[in-house]
Amino acid sequence: MKVLVTGGAGYLGSITAKALEESGHVPVVLDSLLTGPRQYVGDRIFYEGDIADRALLRRIIEEHPDLDATIHMAARIVVPESVALPYEYYRDNVAKSLEMFDELTTLGKPRILFSSTASLYALKPAFEVTEEDPVDPTSPYARTKRMMEMVLEDLSKATDLRAIILRYFNPIGADPQLETGYHLRDATHVVPLMAQTALGIRDTFTLTGTDHPTRDGTGIRDYIHVWDLARAHVRAVEEFDAVLSKVDATFTYINLGSGDGVTVRELLAAVERVVGKPVPVTEAPARPGDAAGAFANADKARELLGWQTELSLDEAIASALAWGEKREDVLGYA
Repeated sequence: MKVLVTGGAGYLGSITAKALEESGHVPVVLDSLLTGPRQYVGDRIFYEGDIADRALLRRIIEEHPDLDATIHMAARIVVPESVALPYEYYRDNVAKSLEMFDELTTLGKPRILFSSTASLYALKPAFEVTEEDPVDPTSPYARTKRMMEMVLEDLSKATDLRAIILRYFNPIGADPQLETGYHLRDATHVVPLMAQTALGIRDTFTLTGTDHPTRDGTGIRDYIHVWDLARAHVRAVEEFDAVLSKVDATFTYINLGSGDGVTVRELLAAVERVVGKPVPVTEAPARPGDAAGAFANADKARELLGWQTELSLDEAIASALAWGEKREDVLGYA
């Protein structure tokens, strides 16, 4: 199969492209390089440009008429930044995606695998969420993802577009060969921040939010090795039509997570266990837009994709730490 991967120069996109290759498929990368490093593309088929550039999309399809599906990962993803820059988030995540969906459908390429987020689920006392649970996105970032879900629902009912919407929980780690990993220069995600602190790149890890209604007051998340997440995309692309046939629908939602809730304090203890030494911590209030969190009920992914996580939390943390030691050599900054 040949698969268009938008955002394929990013953290998740580049690792998913590698997983596609390892399964015998051909990724075609479309990325603006707004945040994704050019070196993450490697020698893959690559188009630098905007997902809303209809002329570029037409050229891609003309040059690759055998494209089977699109994995749409291109997006702005930083929660606090979305609070400060809502216009940019709605423009890039919503308006531009809408243009792309319409053009791909017009071009006869209607299969869309969409990267959504678990951060849009409403808070539940037990924190475990299924795909049928209510949503209540608390940040502009999460609301852009929910808007795109609704767009895909409506387009799939009115046009030939078909959508599998993957609600990610919290991917961590790097690709197995440590060729790519988390790349943002100013890390905002918890595991890269902990890894940088454990490696001495940062003086302290700032634990934001200690009064959430969880067992220890810190946010609860479902951490999944990024390689497991990438494998799920391969399965979803390979089984795309079969999945929608099984649910007898034009779209469906699938949680991608380990099925296990881990608080930030528990995650910190796991990092300390892996590195064998304490990680300095400073406590601070929750960041704007942060939610208490949730973890996945992943039964649907097992049923429809035959997929479940294979790599442990400790393996994911070890991968993130190994990447933290190498990334300066790859990217030129720590």
